Amino acid sequence: MSAGNELIASSDYIKHHLQNLTYGQFPDGHWGLAHSAAEAKEMGFMALHLDTLGVSFLLGAIFLFFFYRVGKKMTTDTPSGAQNFVESIIDFIDENVRGSFNGKNPLVAPLALTVFIWIVLMNTMDLVPVDWLPYVAQQIGVAFGADPHHVFFKVVPTTDPNATFGLAIGVFLLMLFYSIKIKGFGGFTAELTLHPFSSKNPFLKVLLIPANFFLEFVSLIAKPVSHSLRLFGNMYAGEMIFILIALLPWWTQWTLSLPWAIFHILIVLLQAFIFMTLVIVYMDMAHDKGH
Repeated sequence: MSAGNELIASSDYIKHHLQNLTYGQFPDGHWGLAHSAAEAKEMGFMALHLDTLGVSFLLGAIFLFFFYRVGKKMTTDTPSGAQNFVESIIDFIDENVRGSFNGKNPLVAPLALTVFIWIVLMNTMDLVPVDWLPYVAQQIGVAFGADPHHVFFKVVPTTDPNATFGLAIGVFLLMLFYSIKIKGFGGFTAELTLHPFSSKNPFLKVLLIPANFFLEFVSLIAKPVSHSLRLFGNMYAGEMIFILIALLPWWTQWTLSLPWAIFHILIVLLQAFIFMTLVIVYMDMAHDKGH
C-alpha cells in the first residue's frame, strides 16, 4: 500500500470512530440511520445520537441499580466491601458539599453524587479498546442486513458535546431556578444589572445598567459553555490519542496504550471531580444572598 493510500485509510478510520450512530429525518422526509457524516449533518439539530443516549442511559441504570442493591443490603454489623465502597464515595461527596455549599438544600448532595458517578462511568468507557464495541456494533448491524462501513458507534458519551452540553444546561437551569427562588425575581435582576459597577447616584446607577447587564449576562452564559466544553475537550483529546495509537503497528500499541490508559484514569476521575465541584459552586452561587 502506498503512503497516500495509507493516509486515506487512516483518515477514514479516524472519521469512522468519531462518527455517532445518528438517527433522524432526511431532507426527503423519511426517517432512518445516517450512513455518513454528511447525512448526519443533513438531519439537523433534532437528530438523535443513539450510541450516546444508549450508553449513557445504560450506565446510569447500572449506577442506580448498584447503589439501590447496596442500600437495600446495608448493615451496621459487618458491612460488605460494596457497602464500604459506596459509603466512602458518599462521605467524599458529603465532605465536598459541606466545604463548598453554604446554603440549605437537600438536592445538592444527591445531585453532586449523581453527576460524579455518572460522569466517571461515562468517562471510563474511554478505557475500553477503541475497536471492541464498534466491531460488536458492526456485527449486529450486519446481522440485520446493514453495511458494516455504515454502522457507527462512539462508546464514550462525554466525547459527544451534545451529552456534555445537556448535563451543563441541566445544571444551569437548576441554578437559574434556585437563583430566582432564593433571591426573588427582583433580586436576581438586580444581580444582573447593578453589579459590578455601582453608584449611590440614582442617575448614574441607571446609566450603568446596560454595561452591568452585558458583563453579567456574558458571565452567566459562559458558565454552561465552559462547564460543558471543559469535560468534552479533555475526553475528546483522550479518545483521539487512543485512536491514533490504534493506527500504529500492533507490536507498539500495547507499549503506548497501557501507559496512556493508566495516566488516563487520572483524567477520567479528575474531569468528573471538576464537573461535580462546579455543580456545587454554581448551586452555592444560586443560594448566595450576598448581593
